[in-house]
Amino acid sequence: MEVVALGSVEDVGRVAADVVEGLVRRSPEAVLGLATGSSPVPAYRELVRRRRAGSGSSYERVRCFTLYEYVGLPPGHPQTYRETVFRELTDDLGIARDRVAGPDPDPDGLPEAGERDEAALRAAGGVDLQVLGIGTDGHLAFNEPGSSLASATRLKTLAEQTRRDNARFFGSVDDVPRHVLTQGLGTILRARHLLLVALGAGKADAVAAAVEGPLSASCPASVLQLHPHVTVLLDGAAAGALARADHYREVHAGKPDWQGY
Repeated sequence: MEVVALGSVEDVGRVAADVVEGLVRRSPEAVLGLATGSSPVPAYRELVRRRRAGSGSSYERVRCFTLYEYVGLPPGHPQTYRETVFRELTDDLGIARDRVAGPDPDPDGLPEAGERDEAALRAAGGVDLQVLGIGTDGHLAFNEPGSSLASATRLKTLAEQTRRDNARFFGSVDDVPRHVLTQGLGTILRARHLLLVALGAGKADAVAAAVEGPLSASCPASVLQLHPHVTVLLDGAAAGALARADHYREVHAGKPDWQGY
């Protein structure tokens, strides 16, 4: 695991965009896994800025998978994760909407929705780069504390803390759906490169537990410790609870330019 503590939110967005763009330049048909929430937004904005400026790579052949989807919102609702990804990233990168997939919350097929999403991921050859955020309780995607570290895509009931965290996107916490389809921790671990982005002091304790704490279902994001290629990008506030923050900065400062992320 490579932990990179950077000076600002803008620095995190720039480096995260470099990672995504570098992959797509090397592999124009790359499969990207996309998270939503506040932490990936600076990276997405930077990718869009580069695209509009004419300096970004072409994304026309890229395929994308969303990590999760609310259950109970009508198709096209602005707070579905599919619409959020369209709005925040893929439309502006020129990725056709039919190249963006994710868990399908159609009520008629809900019992088999997880299996269908897993099959679609396998058919695409797996995810090359999975963008991730982290919850204040250490959840990864919507795998709440107590989730199996080997879990697959499935229906989950959202914890009240998560619903409160997401209420800012809705009129009130009462409007936040109670259920979600989410990729499992085992599903996420199959991606070839995991890119965790965390911003702000509110994520500091969760980041420290995930990176430096024990491997435990009590902190689902600690499962990242099992993956061979993880990059953790943090601003100064999100790195604030790390016991080895100075070490991570020293290692990053001495990293050869050719090594990449």
